[in-house]
Amino acid sequence: MVLLGLALSISALAFDTYRVGARLVRVGDGASRLMEVVGEPAHKEPLETRGGGYVGERWQYRLDGKTVTFTIRDGKIAAIDEVRD
Repeated sequence: MVLLGLALSISALAFDTYRVGARLVRVGDGASRLMEVVGEPAHKEPLETRGGGYVGERWQYRLDGKTVTFTIRDGKIAAIDEVRD
């Protein structure tokens, strides 16, 4: 029962676009565009295959009381996920 309550208290959402002020980033934009709009991430995590091969990175930001994660593959935004704390 406690686990169910914890699972329901964390809200995770996935997006194709994300607004930062008046500016927008979207899946398919380059990592340089993300840096231009949002700045340096608070945390970067490499993504690897099971064999240890590099396939991309996860960039995490703290924005407006939320953790927003951008998955970067081939130098472009592949996914945008938000977790409300």
